[in-house]
Amino acid sequence: MHHILTPLTSAVTYSRWLHMFIPAAAASVWFFISDAFWAPLLFAVPIGLIPAMRLEEGIQAQLLLTPSERGRPDASIAAAPSSSWAERWRTVLWLEVRLLISAGAILALWLPVASIELVLSAAGRPPGGLAEGLDPHWWNVLLAPLPIVPLLVLVVLGGRLSTAAARWLLGPSPTDRLTVLEGLTEELLERNRMARELHDSIGHALTVAVVQAGAARTANDPAFTERALAAIEETGRDALEDLERVLRVLRESGTPVSRRPTLAEAERLLDSARSSGAKVDARVSGNLGLVPAPVSREGYRILQESLTNVLRHAGPVSVRVTIAVDGGRLELEVANPLSGAAGLPGSGSGLRGIRERAALLGGKARTESREDEWRVSVSLPLDGIRWSDAVHRSSGR
Repeated sequence: MHHILTPLTSAVTYSRWLHMFIPAAAASVWFFISDAFWAPLLFAVPIGLIPAMRLEEGIQAQLLLTPSERGRPDASIAAAPSSSWAERWRTVLWLEVRLLISAGAILALWLPVASIELVLSAAGRPPGGLAEGLDPHWWNVLLAPLPIVPLLVLVVLGGRLSTAAARWLLGPSPTDRLTVLEGLTEELLERNRMARELHDSIGHALTVAVVQAGAARTANDPAFTERALAAIEETGRDALEDLERVLRVLRESGTPVSRRPTLAEAERLLDSARSSGAKVDARVSGNLGLVPAPVSREGYRILQESLTNVLRHAGPVSVRVTIAVDGGRLELEVANPLSGAAGLPGSGSGLRGIRERAALLGGKARTESREDEWRVSVSLPLDGIRWSDAVHRSSGR
């Protein structure tokens, strides 16, 4: 019983009822002029072919039929003007269906009138309308609630029928649905990328801080301790900037944010690793200015994560960094000596993040132990970046 009565307590049931009466009000004006009931149906054809009519009907349907979906990009009813003749004719059909449903709503108004007539007939007045023909008796008042039952059923069913028809005829086209899906996919990829980037940045800062603090404690050298604290301060400041930028994106997705670092600023990563005690031998060949911004940004993060892995798992050891731009590709390699189990990478998300970044740009990442070294090698194409650009364009980077 509760399941049956639930729709009657929902506000959307009555907003849908109002939606059914709006065209009835417009059609009733015509009936004062002519009794040709087919005229509004004929007049709806040229009106529905107007592109803006689909926008107006979509907004009204979202507001009254599916208010919970209003403003959502994946709404089941579109609020946009007709962009093709197919959508124009679907709008025409929607107007015809809506007029027919409103006609049923007008007829349903006779049901509460019948209830009133039955109540009045209890006082001796002959009933009219749907109750016409009944003899006036006091027990007619007991029959008064009966017409209300089909009225409530018509209100609920009519609203659901209108909603189903609107979703079918005013719903987004396959192209619109694909556009929305691509937008949601890009947003999810962007958020996933930001989470991975934040992991790389904060992980790098914490690793440097731990290594520096441990080295300063054991060195017992005031000058070294001062340098270690300076390195911790600089790395921590960079991490705070990254954190603030990501939080700003999450709070205000439409606001441009500060530029992400590129490989042109890789020297600060190398200096940070050197200040942590690592001996970094960096070799750069080719013009980094020719590297497209998305590739250069992701290359910076790959280098950052690779150096973080070295410091975390091998400590302050010798590191060989090679960055080369050649033959339409960016080649990046970070190698460090293996020193037993301590030289091997862990099983966290760092290496997985490197592979995902490379795959997103159409490149490849390879990790291997060779000739007593652990190597991270990444190869990125300089021209296969269209999807990456799509992922990054919404954040203004």
